Amino acid sequence: MKRELEFASHPANLALVRDFVRAFLETVELSAAEKELMVLGLDEACTNVIRHAYHQAPDRPIALHCECTEAGVIFRIRDFGAQCDPAALRGRPLDCVQPGGLGIHLMRRAFTEIEYCLKQEGTELRLTRHFSPMEKKAGGPG
Repeated sequence: MKRELEFASHPANLALVRDFVRAFLETVELSAAEKELMVLGLDEACTNVIRHAYHQAPDRPIALHCECTEAGVIFRIRDFGAQCDPAALRGRPLDCVQPGGLGIHLMRRAFTEIEYCLKQEGTELRLTRHFSPMEKKAGGPG
């Protein structure tokens, strides 16, 4: 199963993204908590694109590709904005009480793999959640 959503980098579109991902995950046999964690992780990733790649410009393109396979779910977020150094991306220490800096931790908890693919223009972020052997036994994707 594959789905794709293209949207502008306006923060109001994040609700559309969350609804789109929830609908995509409806047939995937994971717990509601795991699905919601992925929704939040994708929301955070798109928020980072808006903030850091597009510097809050509300009219820049973002593409979200969703795919469910026998092995898991794969999400690709493609932007055409400023690139970052993936090696420099670290969340703040969890014991540090201050706003911000928890998005990387959230994404690492939601997904098995996080891969930044720098393109000639922009970045493709690939977020993968592999199914565990028990989930595969239970039927994997619905």
